[in-house]
Amino acid sequence: MRKTFVQCITNPTPLLPYIIAEIGVNHEGSMSKAKELIELAKLGGAHAAKFQTYKANRIASKQSPAYWDLNSEATTSQFELFKKYDAFGPSDYKELAAHCESVDIDFVSTPFDADAVELLDPLIPFFKIASADITNIPLLRQIASKGKPVVLSTGAATMEEIDAAIALLESCGCTSLSLLHCVLNYPTPEANANLGMITTLAERYSSQTIGYSDHTVPCEEMTALVASVLLGSCIIEKHFTHDKSLPGNDHYHAMDVEDLRNFTARCEKLHTLYGTADKSTLASEESARQNARRSIVADTDIEAGETILETMITYKRPGTGIPVAAWDDIVGSTAKCPIPQDEVFQWSMIKD
Repeated sequence: MRKTFVQCITNPTPLLPYIIAEIGVNHEGSMSKAKELIELAKLGGAHAAKFQTYKANRIASKQSPAYWDLNSEATTSQFELFKKYDAFGPSDYKELAAHCESVDIDFVSTPFDADAVELLDPLIPFFKIASADITNIPLLRQIASKGKPVVLSTGAATMEEIDAAIALLESCGCTSLSLLHCVLNYPTPEANANLGMITTLAERYSSQTIGYSDHTVPCEEMTALVASVLLGSCIIEKHFTHDKSLPGNDHYHAMDVEDLRNFTARCEKLHTLYGTADKSTLASEESARQNARRSIVADTDIEAGETILETMITYKRPGTGIPVAAWDDIVGSTAKCPIPQDEVFQWSMIKD
């Protein structure tokens, strides 16, 4: 059975992160496309299909300038861009949530205003807060008051701002908080990915679950995501599309279903390689343990009753006789019987 979000963060499986396919508004207002993206996210191995819930006139003034790559998205006004994709209403999000349930994937959507918080609260297993709202005191208070787990992106934030957001969320009722390393470049150049921040966050905020929200352009090896998992990310968020060649918005730095499959397959392989952290001998090692280790071996003919000197013995494979670890016990002991040269010592050959 698929793990829930709470199970994934309270009892994480090594190198198998909780994966959020950030559909956002890559459906471009089409319900059928949104449902197709949900199904593709499930097919690729994601745990959650995430959307964004906003209205243009509540998120940006008409004077808000662009902060993305204008070569990939030519719209120079945030208000105009958001207006293109804010067609969905309350009934649409409920329909998307129901479709997610039908295909067994978590429905999540980032709220950008108070109405969105109230709409989404009964539909989602946790709240995702965008990096841009890490200092949005009224929104943080409202979300924390709902008592659900919170996942907070930390892009473009200082440590002091992260500290303040954590303190506010916890003081207002949030009891389960996860932090995502993030860089607010769309797309993020590899030189700016700064994945080392994952370990910094983990060290500074040891009581929180740490993850990564990625905006780099994906490659076949999904290097940024795989590296982030190796650095300890338990949650992965990545923009998701059905067609990376589409112009505009979040298609150009998103992963598609094949990228997602590649990533999940690599995580599964890493998990297999990880195995267990408990040091013990494996059944598969027993033959090597017996035959590749050394035993004490006669380096010359030894007579019965003779005191065994260090010059009379050596150590050779296999390890089926007296182990070389008993070297000091054998030196100075007495041979019970003749021991020919190259004979592997057994305890029956030594006087008690």
